[in-house]
Order: sequence, then C-alpha cells, then structure tokens
Amino acid sequence: MALGRKGSRGIVVDGTTYRWRLRRRPTYCQALCWSPCTYAVEHAEHPGTTLVVTTNRPHTGNWVGRPGSPVPPSDVADAIGAALRQGWIPTRAGSPFHLDQSAGFSRGFSSSL
Repeated sequence: MALGRKGSRGIVVDGTTYRWRLRRRPTYCQALCWSPCTYAVEHAEHPGTTLVVTTNRPHTGNWVGRPGSPVPPSDVADAIGAALRQGWIPTRAGSPFHLDQSAGFSRGFSSSL
C-alpha cells in the first residue's frame, strides 16, 4: 500500500529519496498510551514494500498528557539505515517490513497522573 503524498515528507538517505509520514492524529491505542508512535516510509520513485517503524515514544497527540516529542528526520534516516541492514528492499513489492524500536516504551499512565 502506497503512502499518500498529502502530509508526507521527503528524506534522502545515501543518495536515495524516500517519503515518510506520521499520522497526524493518534490511533485509539496511541491516544491512551497503550502503544507507541509509529510512522511509515517508502521509496519515493518506485514504492514497493512499506517500512513501518515503531518508536519508543508516545504520540504527541495522546489524551493522557504524557509528554511526547516529534520524530526528527535524523531518527527517520537512522531507521531507514537499520531497516536496509536488516533486509528491507524498498522497491520490491510485498508485505510491510516492521522495524521495532520500542525498547524503553512504558504503556499506560505514568505514576504522576
């Protein structure tokens, strides 16, 4: 499934252009901080397999007030590099390639709430 162009951002990694997109609004589970923020990446010119990256941070639009931080392009570039090293072939059609970087994410409410 290809990413929509609306809301996606371009990034160049090792001379190759990719597009990535983070959901503007969190999913229900992300809004309650039951699951971390995710974003999708695809090859810009010849989209094939989509890379789905699970971060270790809450979505900035969560409903429970947990502090979140935006995903910087440097993290996206690092994730693309890691996925390529793990066998992601962005121009080949297939099921989404999942890259789990959620180590350290704590689910649910924080103790200060």
